[in-house]
Amino acid sequence: MSSIGKLMKQAARMQQQMEQIQTALANRTVEATSGGGAVKVVAKCDGTIASIKIDPQALNPSDAQLLEDMILTAANHALGQAKEISNAEMGKATAGFSLPGLT
Repeated sequence: MSSIGKLMKQAARMQQQMEQIQTALANRTVEATSGGGAVKVVAKCDGTIASIKIDPQALNPSDAQLLEDMILTAANHALGQAKEISNAEMGKATAGFSLPGLT
């Protein structure tokens, strides 16, 4: 088989693996909390937020800014974890794939 044919076959296999990984990542979740557990965010590893839970005791109208900060912290932490998992899984699919002439 020619090197182009091998490259095309390898690319098709990698694309199939990546599609499978993306499907799996859309179903995989991570969870992060802030404020001692007052705010819990669940993110999917496809980069979306699945849910946000707030302890009713954290709902003090005079502390709205604090609650907003806790939500933001938990959401960013959950999305960061999700991105790390996504990058690691996608890296597995592309490991060993190199195009001739590119470094």
